Order: sequence, then C-alpha cells, then structure tokens
Amino acid sequence: MTTFLSLTVLGIFIQCSSDASEIDAGNEGDSVSSENVSVAEFITNENAETIDDENIVVADTHETSDDYEWDVASTNDIVLNGSTITTIATGVTIEGAIATITTAGTYRITGSLSDGSIIVDTEDESTVKLILDGVDITSLSSSPLAIMNAKKAVVILVDGTENYLTDASTYIYANVDDDEPDAALFSDDDLTIYGSGSLTVNGNYNEAIKSKDGLIIKDANITVTSVDDGIQGKDYLVIDGGSYNITVDGDGLKSNNDEDATLGYIEIAAGNFSIVSGADAIQAETFLIVYGGDFELNSGGGSSVSLSDDDSAKGLKAGSKVIIAEGTTFDIDAADDGVHSDDQIAIYGGTFTVATGDDGVHADGELNIDGGNITITESYEGIEGAAITINAGEIRLVSSDDGLNAAGDTGSTFTIDINGGYIFIDASGDGIDANGSITMTGGAVIVNGPTGRGNGTLDFDRSFEISGGFLLAVGTSQMLQSPDSSSSQYSLRANLGSQSAGTLIHLETTDGTSLFTLAPTKSYQSVIFSAPSLTNGTSYGLYLGGSSSGMETDGLYEDGTYTSGTLYGSFTVSSIVTTLN
Repeated sequence: MTTFLSLTVLGIFIQCSSDASEIDAGNEGDSVSSENVSVAEFITNENAETIDDENIVVADTHETSDDYEWDVASTNDIVLNGSTITTIATGVTIEGAIATITTAGTYRITGSLSDGSIIVDTEDESTVKLILDGVDITSLSSSPLAIMNAKKAVVILVDGTENYLTDASTYIYANVDDDEPDAALFSDDDLTIYGSGSLTVNGNYNEAIKSKDGLIIKDANITVTSVDDGIQGKDYLVIDGGSYNITVDGDGLKSNNDEDATLGYIEIAAGNFSIVSGADAIQAETFLIVYGGDFELNSGGGSSVSLSDDDSAKGLKAGSKVIIAEGTTFDIDAADDGVHSDDQIAIYGGTFTVATGDDGVHADGELNIDGGNITITESYEGIEGAAITINAGEIRLVSSDDGLNAAGDTGSTFTIDINGGYIFIDASGDGIDANGSITMTGGAVIVNGPTGRGNGTLDFDRSFEISGGFLLAVGTSQMLQSPDSSSSQYSLRANLGSQSAGTLIHLETTDGTSLFTLAPTKSYQSVIFSAPSLTNGTSYGLYLGGSSSGMETDGLYEDGTYTSGTLYGSFTVSSIVTTLN
C-alpha cells in the first residue's frame, strides 16, 4: 500500500543567496523573476505510516468459501402466488401465506406475496441458503423475511432479477412478550447476502436489514428505505463490492455490539454508497475500517442544519478507531462531524470533500494523517484531536472557528506534530491552536487566520518548535505568536498594520531571489514565515502590494514575475526569530 499521496503542487521553496549586502529601498517598481522550484520534498515524508493490520483487533467473520456455492440439483423450489404458497420440499411447512423452513438446505424462492412471510426456523447445524429469484413479498403484520433460528443463513440475489421486501408499520406478535422479528429482512443469526441481482427493502417498522450476529454483504445491489436504521449487523457489518442506495431516518450503516471490544465493527472493502440518514450515515461501535469505495453521505439534513446536543448526525463515526485507506472517495455533507471517533482516527489516503455543521475531522484521542486529499469546505473547527500528527497528504480547510485544534478533556497532553504534507487553512478562529505544544519538522503550511480580536493566527499554550518545512501564516496582530527562539529553523514575525484582502505580500533576498509572493484571502495585519530558505547572515526585503504574473494556487504565486509594491522593511537575519514592527 502506498504510504503517502505524491504531490506536485506549488513551487514555493526557494534556496536563497548568502549575500549579506543590504537591500536598496529604491527597488520599488522593479520586476523580480521567480524560480520554478518544487516543494514535493516537504510535502511527502518517508516516515509516513502504512496500515498495520496487527493493530486492528477484531473478531473473525463467519465467512467460508462454500457460502458462495450450492448444488442446483438439490435446490428446493418455493413458489409464491399472491396469497398462497406452493412447494414440494419436505423441509417446509405452509400455513396460509406463511412458509416456515424447518430443515437446512438450499431453497429457490420465486413470485410474490401481497401479505405473507418466509420464516427460517431450524435446529440443524448446516447453512440455510435462500435464492431470491425475482420475489416481491409484503407483510401487513410482520417481517416478510425472518431468519428466527439457523446455524447460518445465506441470501442469494440471482443475476438480472429484481427482488422486493416490505414490512408492516405495526407488527402483531403471537405472544405479548415477543419483540422479534423487528426488521423487514431480519436474522437472529449470522447472515450473508450476495449476488449481482437487486434487492429493495422498505422498513416501515424499525430497521430495514438487521442481523443480531454478523452480517456480510458481497457484490449486491441494495436499495433501502427505513423509519429507523438501514443496514445493521450487530457483531459486525462487512461489505465487499456492490451498490447501496440508502434513505433512512436513523443510521445508514451500523454495527452496535458494545459488550466485546473485538466486535461492533464495520469493514468496507469496496462498493458505491449513497446514504441519506437522519442520524449517522455510517456508525460503528468499535472499529470503522474502509479499504475502498465511493461514498456520498448526507446526515442530519446536511451542514446547514442545527442539531440539539443529544442528537448525533455524523458522516463517519466510530467508538474506537476510524481507519481510512487510499482508493476511497468521500463526499460528506453532515449536520454533525464529518469524520468522528471517540478515540482514534488514522487516514492513510483517500479523497474527502466535507461540509459540516461541526468539525470536519474530529478524534477525542490521536488523529494521524499519513496521506490523502482532504478538502473541508465548511466547518466549525476543521481538524480537531487531542494529539494531531500530519506526515503526508494534501489538506485544504475552511473553518468558522479553529483550523487545526489540539484540545479535549482536561488532563490530556495536547500536541500538533507536522512532519510532511501540504496544509492550507482559512480560519475565522485560531489558524493553528494547541492547548499544549506544536512541532514542525517538514511539510508546507499556509494559514489565512482570523481578522478580529480574541483569536490568533498561531495559538499555543506551551511551545512551537520548528526545525523544517515551509510555514507562511497571515492574520490579525492580536495575540501574535511565532515559533520559539529555541527552534533550529529561522523565522520572521512582522506586524504590518491593516492590509486589505488580496494585497500581495512578498519576500526576496538582496539579489532579488523570491522566497514567496502571497495574496491573503482576507484582510490581515501580520505575517509569520519560516523556511530553510531563511538563513543566518542573509539580507531580505519585505514588500506589500505590487503584482505578479505567476500562477496562483491558494493565494501563493509560483513562476512569473513580481512587480514590486512598497518596501515595508529590510532586515538581515541574525537570530532565530526576526521581528519587524
């Protein structure tokens, strides 16, 4: 598996001359040609991690190879005739429009029922296989397909067929104390669904598809509507391939075993998913592991909807850990967090577009990004965790509060470590905020921070040590902080007075070598800059205004020619932090 996303963005790192002569203020109006130098070496990081399956501690599934095989010669036919059922199978009892399968084996079901059910209830230790070959079953009092007792059940969707299951809005139970079945497709035991045919399930009472043990779905085409959850496997939900169109009032995909730390997980290897949910789109009690697939998720009505404190409407949610691999694509519009874990998140790749009414990506514990392309178009806080580590990847985020935020419950150690990757932040609150410390050893970071009081472009409680990478941050002069003087890489900190959005800020050496030209997205009063190109004994000039003919990405220009505006100040680097006022 590739360990990072290879980037070819923004030629912003420029090696500077060691010439220590002063800059001539009379250079205003001159043109400076920018060099075309790549910063790919700062974007990626050879130390970015790959998925370690040994750290994914989950129980094995019930899958065996013979789940996907059956003997045609020994298949029993069950024919549905509107209000009656016919079969010659000795392992089936029929009472009106209800067929009960009492013997393990393979059963092909065809036809329709206007008010009836197929029930599996067997003590046999072998698997029951149900071949749905163009069925349409509605029950007006219960579940149309209920596996009440079986060692294991397999539902097969015949290629080219359309199959429909619709349950009642109110169930009538034989005994007052009964509460099962309670889903349109219900299984009290392990269940597998596979085949390239289609299955449409309308859940009018509770869940649409539910297994009280494990649920595996392979290469199926499933459409679900439900007044509660869509597809639920209590012990685990494993999906490999197929297409899923889910519209539900509750959670879209769910696994909810909270009694065993190795259960309650969701694993998705591939598939196309369109989920509109009133609650969480995908919710796992423990691990949520996504190795592949394309996901379009809308939860809680989307990012414009305000939720009560008791509601949860997240895009991706896990109680233990969210793990995302490359080869995945997510388009998330969530009223709550886009990606959330009560503990850890590890992103190794994938493409994310996230709009959210709360945090774009949120972990209560560790949050590691080792690749991927993450675009957060709308959020309260962009990326939040108790300990954030970014080793690789491409991140662009917009937040109404903090952009990167290391925070959480009192007593934790809050850190942000940036070792690689490209990060662009447009934050109305703090650009980068750590209720602890920040370290930066590599990567490229551009921050368009706050314009008002009460927030800072950089905000940290303990320290900010920088030893590598490219940092360029603009914003308010209130609460102005810069990397520490104990850092090993040089920094510039400048108070500029009030500047309008789009007014270029440009830094060059005495011999005219450009270090950066930036057009901030908002009005600004300060700039923080650090890069290996800022070297001891070298003289520089900082300019405001002017123009550039270069190519602009995220406000940063590369190539082209810079035509000077006004020289704000000149300086020669002699200490780790140089301050211009």
